[in-house]
Amino acid sequence: MATLNITYNGLSADYPLELDAQVSDADLRRIAVEVIRAGNVPGLNLQHLPDNAFDGFVVDRLQNGQRIYLRPKVPFGA
Repeated sequence: MATLNITYNGLSADYPLELDAQVSDADLRRIAVEVIRAGNVPGLNLQHLPDNAFDGFVVDRLQNGQRIYLRPKVPFGA
């Protein structure tokens, strides 16, 4: 079990995610759109979220893939 933390439009929410294997960044972005549209992410209920909403976002994997962050790129840091 992993936790996907999604930051969008200034809001951040966690979603428990059952992963069988290593999931690509593109698949994580697609999954995020689907679970948000379905209303399964508390605090992020956007039924009309566009398919490309997370195209420019960064995927960070921490704690051996148990904690995954989907966040916008920032103009600072490395």
